[in-house]
Amino acid sequence: MYNVVTPGPTKVKENVFKARSLECTNPDLDVEFVEQYKKLCLRISKLLNTTNETLILGGEGILGLEAACASLTEEGDRVLVIDNGIFGAGFADFVSMYGGTPVLYTKDYNQTIDVNELASFLEKDSNFKYATLVHGDTPSGMLNDAAAICKLLKSKGIMTVVDAVSTMFGDKLDVSDIDILCGGSQKVISAPPGLTINVLSDDAKAAINGRKSPIKAFYANLKTFFNYYEEKWFPYTMPISDINGLDVAISNLENDPDTYARHEKVASAVRTAITEAGLEIYVKSGFANTVTAFVVPSETTAKDILDTLKSDHNILMAGSFGVFGGKLIRIGHMGTNANKDIILEVMDALDKTLTKLGVPLKASLKEVFDQNC
Repeated sequence: MYNVVTPGPTKVKENVFKARSLECTNPDLDVEFVEQYKKLCLRISKLLNTTNETLILGGEGILGLEAACASLTEEGDRVLVIDNGIFGAGFADFVSMYGGTPVLYTKDYNQTIDVNELASFLEKDSNFKYATLVHGDTPSGMLNDAAAICKLLKSKGIMTVVDAVSTMFGDKLDVSDIDILCGGSQKVISAPPGLTINVLSDDAKAAINGRKSPIKAFYANLKTFFNYYEEKWFPYTMPISDINGLDVAISNLENDPDTYARHEKVASAVRTAITEAGLEIYVKSGFANTVTAFVVPSETTAKDILDTLKSDHNILMAGSFGVFGGKLIRIGHMGTNANKDIILEVMDALDKTLTKLGVPLKASLKEVFDQNC
């Protein structure tokens, strides 16, 4: 087995695997499962400090992003797509797919969104049904101030959809002004991929219920879940083994009150080590506590770095993709991987790998990380 330090999926604890191996009941018929599901949803909402309703959908995290857009968008709706990263821009495809008109607010991909600049833009044009935003854009390690941005948007009467798939429970977030918050099982939660988490405000549910036209989806239709508890019925057979695993993974989080502080400490030490070693962190502002991306040094290639880490040190790390393809290396320090001993091993491997590939380092990544974590 590889030491997996990608920005999701992350390492999964043994108790989560064991829960997934339990004998399955029939979730379509077992009322006890409906109760388990409901209680798990309430626990997730509580961990997020919100009374907004949580829904768990059977599908990887992208499903939640599409479901949010599918459920809100009607033909001709103008939607503000806040774009300072690959996933930020990607929302435009979902909006268009369901008949909306995406209006991209595009900024530098290495800078966090400036709330004051956005406010100036909205003074000139705020006629949007909703806006989309990525809290942590994983391909670059970018973090946006989603709470401040969504507060501004809501003050203009604009609903908000936030992708927090890679940051949920790793970077603090006040969800008060977020209408649909999207998460996934395979990042900080440290369960296997396969489940989407959507947290809906009353405004979001009212907008979905008040549509003039039917939702152009079934599997990506959040409305089909709205009465599941009263009717003791789900729109499709729920992946019970995945949900058993998620139940235990959420328990792990409930029993880990220092999760945010640990993520912050590990991330800060990683950034310090990279900088003091003479490498370049890609983002200039807005640093996620779940993933750090550094620029591939000119002396080597992303492929050589990743291949050497894999062959020499049994470490599975990630490059990036899209406009960042071949240009960035990403260290995932989220969930179970936000751990000093795990990342210390990674820093040691990076020291040896970069030295082997002819990259001069100004300091030892391992030593600097160790001193700061």
